[in-house]
Amino acid sequence: MAIKMKKKSTSTDMTAMCDVAFLLLTFFILTATAKVPEVMPVDTPASTVQTKLPEKDLATLTVGNGKVFFDVKGKDVRIRTLELMGDKYGVKFSEEDQNKFAIMESFGVPVQSLKQILDMKPSDRKNVQQPGIPRDSLDNQLAEWVQNARIANIELHDKELELAIKGDAKEEYPVIRKVMDILQDQKINNFSLVTGLRGKEQ
Repeated sequence: MAIKMKKKSTSTDMTAMCDVAFLLLTFFILTATAKVPEVMPVDTPASTVQTKLPEKDLATLTVGNGKVFFDVKGKDVRIRTLELMGDKYGVKFSEEDQNKFAIMESFGVPVQSLKQILDMKPSDRKNVQQPGIPRDSLDNQLAEWVQNARIANIELHDKELELAIKGDAKEEYPVIRKVMDILQDQKINNFSLVTGLRGKEQ
């Protein structure tokens, strides 16, 4: 005579697992840092060097498509640099302009056109084709941005500004060379070249 076994329920209480999943999700969302969108994304050359750039006292010159964009860390340094550039080129920036400039991403326009970029919404700036900062011998605004950012950083932080060049891997050498020449004209011989990380070759 066959004996029939009584089947037990196979359901599992998933309440605890859901609690843990939501706690982990909440933790990662709250601790994550949002990536600042780049006005001009560049494909940096690969390197195995893992030296990290400083979080402050740093200016970055981004080179791509024959254009140069400029960025400097620190709201106070940005505002002071803008004041110095306004004085140099006779452009009046309001307090509202200064506050917008303090938090905006890198830019690549002549100083005379900067107010138009500042008046745009951050989402609209990404869609504007910026021509790059002038760097020719008759109107070398890039050299002025670098010089005034250095002055502002020394005034406010009593420290020399560090410089980094972030160039596209496919960028033509003459544009990078021109940026390096601008730095060397100001006796800046130590600067960082930003690269993307790749695995070491065996």
